[in-house]
Amino acid sequence: MDPLIDEALRVVLIDDEPLARLRLRGLLAHSSVPNGVLAEFGEPVTALDALREQDLARDAADVVLLDIQMPGLDGMVLAARLREMRRPPAVVFVTAHAVHALRAFDLAAVDYLTKPVRLERLDAALAKARTWVHARRLSQAADVTDDDEVLVVRTRERLERIPLGAVLYFRAEQKIVSLRTADRTLVIDESLTELESRVGSRFVRVHRNALVARKAMRALERRHDDDEGGDGAEGWAVQVTPTQEWLQVSRRQVTAVRDAMAVSI
Repeated sequence: MDPLIDEALRVVLIDDEPLARLRLRGLLAHSSVPNGVLAEFGEPVTALDALREQDLARDAADVVLLDIQMPGLDGMVLAARLREMRRPPAVVFVTAHAVHALRAFDLAAVDYLTKPVRLERLDAALAKARTWVHARRLSQAADVTDDDEVLVVRTRERLERIPLGAVLYFRAEQKIVSLRTADRTLVIDESLTELESRVGSRFVRVHRNALVARKAMRALERRHDDDEGGDGAEGWAVQVTPTQEWLQVSRRQVTAVRDAMAVSI
């Protein structure tokens, strides 16, 4: 049984509109998923400072309900900053503008709600957040290193344990997620969002379809798609060592990849 089933999720509300926060509080009070509002903020910079200060605390936020268009700091930028925390909360975007949905999932949001929020959709989002938090806690409870932690891969013929330290990247293609080691590619039965919550800062989201190990990133440069048999369009790519493969980097993630490569491992 999920150990979080009877445990209240600690929720933080971030929205510059007081009436929007009031409505969310009312919905949360009637949610079928146990929860409690830890704090609410009408200004994103203050919210970020408070969440960072509580990072790793026992009573830190589990999930953030986050508006996108706010003065001072865009909600998308705030979500990206939250991902840099040692123990980031699950992010659920709550906005009146559905056009941001694709970009939201680029940032590994647990869910995306449009205003006016319906109670059944909020319940579904909180249930996803609870699963996400559970996976994160299990990963942290293991308290193991890259060399000790393993991923279990199931194929038709066998069950195999792959050391996380041997993984160069995870990539999703046509709803199939695979992991790449130096000598082979294996299909794994987990989503990129689930994997991202497990591997934490050891891997970097370079695109909505790929997570790359920090230690495997060799170079970042502008390249043409025809280098890889594409249509000739120019874009950013990261080179993975020792395979020397090039993986596409979305424009939104270029800064994160560059920053990750600038830090010594």
